[in-house]
Amino acid sequence: MSDQINQLPIRALLAENVDYVIPMYQRNYAWSEGEITQLIQDVIDYMRKGPTASQNYYIGTLVVFARDSAGKTIYETIDGQQRLTTLSLLASYLKNGGEPALTWYDALRIRFESRERSQKTFAAIFAGVLEPKPTGFLAPQDTNEAILEGYRQIQKILPRKLKDNQVSSSDFARYLLEHVVLMRVCVPPQTDLNHYFEIMNSRGEQLEKHEVLKARMMDALRGDTDPARSRHCLHLVWEACANMERYVQMGFTPAQRDAVFGQGDWGRFVPTDFDRLRDALSASAGGGTERAALTLDELIEPVRGASHASGAAEEKKGEDAPERFHAVINFSNFLLHVLRVMLDDDVPLDDKTLIAAFDTHVFKAEDPVATVKRFVFTLLRCKYLFDHYVIKREFAKGTDGWSLKRLKWQAASDRRGAGRSSYVNTFGADDEAENDTKGENRRILMLLSAFHVSTPTRVYKYWLNAALKYLHDAHLEHEVQEGAYLRYLESVAKAFVFDRYLAGDDKADYFEIIHERRGLCQRQRDEIDTSAIGSRLAYDHIENNLVFNYLDYLLWLKHGNESPVSNFEFTFRSSVEHYYPQTPMEGQPRLERNVVDAFGNLCLISHSKNSRLSNFMPAAKKEYYRNNRIDSVKQYLMMKDDEWDIEAIHTHGQAMIDVLLDGPKQPAIVGTVTV
Repeated sequence: MSDQINQLPIRALLAENVDYVIPMYQRNYAWSEGEITQLIQDVIDYMRKGPTASQNYYIGTLVVFARDSAGKTIYETIDGQQRLTTLSLLASYLKNGGEPALTWYDALRIRFESRERSQKTFAAIFAGVLEPKPTGFLAPQDTNEAILEGYRQIQKILPRKLKDNQVSSSDFARYLLEHVVLMRVCVPPQTDLNHYFEIMNSRGEQLEKHEVLKARMMDALRGDTDPARSRHCLHLVWEACANMERYVQMGFTPAQRDAVFGQGDWGRFVPTDFDRLRDALSASAGGGTERAALTLDELIEPVRGASHASGAAEEKKGEDAPERFHAVINFSNFLLHVLRVMLDDDVPLDDKTLIAAFDTHVFKAEDPVATVKRFVFTLLRCKYLFDHYVIKREFAKGTDGWSLKRLKWQAASDRRGAGRSSYVNTFGADDEAENDTKGENRRILMLLSAFHVSTPTRVYKYWLNAALKYLHDAHLEHEVQEGAYLRYLESVAKAFVFDRYLAGDDKADYFEIIHERRGLCQRQRDEIDTSAIGSRLAYDHIENNLVFNYLDYLLWLKHGNESPVSNFEFTFRSSVEHYYPQTPMEGQPRLERNVVDAFGNLCLISHSKNSRLSNFMPAAKKEYYRNNRIDSVKQYLMMKDDEWDIEAIHTHGQAMIDVLLDGPKQPAIVGTVTV
């Protein structure tokens, strides 16, 4: 199937002498204002980055089936018709507006099978006869209102977006045609389309970019000296890693786990390169030649293949449901982190750039085959490290919370047993208490969760890039040591805060902090302008919530034995609260703006509580939290003051700045490993 994947700029798609038939079984056109607005805005956003080959916008996939025809290629559109229809409407609008970049667009490429109203409506739009009165040239019985409404939305949205973003219509048209790219996937002639639709309907979505990426890597490995085994190795690794909610070992059969993660152990990473990984997986399958063709099921259903392929009923014994663990990132964005770690290069960490990034760094590399093999090996290593050394959200026994656990295999106590796997703390004793502030497992968990809740989106998780970079480099030399890992993460947090968020105009880039400075904070206490920091910590000036969360982590270390603090955990708090309100209730004194907005009067709480408590005086807020869990350790310390006035705000603020400045001890850096 990978032989039938083509990257097509929109101009090539619409200029090609090909008809795309929308079959009767497809649902009607359904995109409305929201989807059309997002599409246009995304194109503009990528266009403004610079219309170069490296800035192509990969808009998604178009899955087609080649019909038998005489003299002309006809593709039956089986997935992606909403996007294809919208792009055709957009091109028609630009053509009708006289854009020179579309003078060649003289034939409509989209056809609607057994839908005469749809065909007539689109033909009228394409010919421009609906201008300027959209309803005046077709009788109601000849009009498809959904398609017509899509065109009206484009008429309304595009001019406004071009004006708001100061982009000319001609520049937009050129970028759309030359740099917006669709991946056209032609399914094999022998494909059972009924089976395809059964699967696609259960998914409820089109092919994802990472699925197309897998197919292109499979295609690249045709050039390897041992293509069959190499492609099968890629397939097994990809399917095992694609489910971010499952520990990677569980994506392999028991024999494969023994070969890759240690016999009777499953807690080590044995192979040292792709070839040894391939050999281990082949040997664990009995040494035979593996089937390496990329089937339809394998392309469109990532994750299912690996668990079904194992065929091992014992795998499910004693295992929790897959939903037990929820990862902090999705697979597409994880792939970019792995590529960035492997190359030690400034790869963008936004999955909108996924295909473009792999085009540049993998498929256009000097040796694409070797680069693909190296990436596959690094992917498996990084997923293993991610599972063992990065937090997950764990749902167990009716509750949920952050966890930092590794997979542990426990051999049978007698000859009759088959052994079992379980999840235990990654570091320290297996039964270490979760709220033990002295345990390094708990400290690492708290710091990682502080990072995550500060940047809860799936993109641009630079803290995760820092963690994976360290884990990957450290693991090359020895097993990851908890003390060194903790000191490194604390150093990265301090560097993010002082070298970026509080650095003013001299702030460092994330790549510089992580990959060039190896996470070491450059500003020592005596080099920091504390007066400038005070102004940068004022309300509406704090660049990232990690400033609050890093401070809460340091305060948790100091006050963790106090009962309200011992059970504290980082949650997705996004609202900066003024403890003394900006707008007090009637009859209460109002403080000067520079006082009420000072860092000493601020803490991070949930949005719902901020809305409910915003105008309450400190005494009322303290009373509320008497029976409710604290949102912030800083907040807890503020509430310990009996009198919250100007002096208390100043004193507390200075004390908090001192805590930030003191921070943990900086680690020593030797080579690429923190010690």
